[in-house]
Amino acid sequence: MRSRFTKHDSALCKAFKRQQLNRLRLGLVGVSALMALVSLPVESTASATTAAEDIAITIRVYDYAQASPTILALAEREAGRIFGEAGLKVVWLDCAPEHTLSVPQDLCQKAIEAEDVRLRILLAPVRNFLQDNVFGFAVSPALATVYYESALDFAKNDEGEFEFPIVLGCAIAHEIGHLLLGSKAHSVSGVMRAQWEREHIRQALRGAMVFTPSQARLMRAEMERRSSVQKAAPQRRAFNAQVS
Repeated sequence: MRSRFTKHDSALCKAFKRQQLNRLRLGLVGVSALMALVSLPVESTASATTAAEDIAITIRVYDYAQASPTILALAEREAGRIFGEAGLKVVWLDCAPEHTLSVPQDLCQKAIEAEDVRLRILLAPVRNFLQDNVFGFAVSPALATVYYESALDFAKNDEGEFEFPIVLGCAIAHEIGHLLLGSKAHSVSGVMRAQWEREHIRQALRGAMVFTPSQARLMRAEMERRSSVQKAAPQRRAFNAQVS
């Protein structure tokens, strides 16, 4: 059967088509606006995340306690997680002599730069007047020391030797935190507490022993300052060479 349209029918069809096109245009505009609104916070978040990930600290580890590689790796992972929560990326370099094959020694032997930190793992406390707490001490600007046996004894006292890598990781984060925050940067909560009790081990196991938001901001600012100093050093050396 052949369909036949009158002028009236044709006018209605045209009107209907115009209405559909208008709805389609409005729909596309609405979708575009929605996508713009949604993309703004996503892009902002991505930019903030990228900026935070670019702030890196290199930690050269000197294991004089001859710790178990597994325990030390777990402790480094925990300390790295704590710094990651604060917006700092950690690059670990195992500079112990027995690990010369895993880390190029030229990275360990070159001069300490502004963004570098040296971490010593000692077996037991030594007599000194720089001790920050039972777990170690820090000497500004780039040397942190942690006592292996002190962290181990603290974990054993809680009847949980499996907690030891977590305790050691928190101790590492604490002492390196002093290098970025200052010798008196203790807080009433988090990983920068001056005194640790049994309950703080349980907080550490829950991942709650971290830096406070204000400490995180200060550490990022300090690392950005150190990074700018490090980048400016070659320029100053080049300038001095030209004028000398």
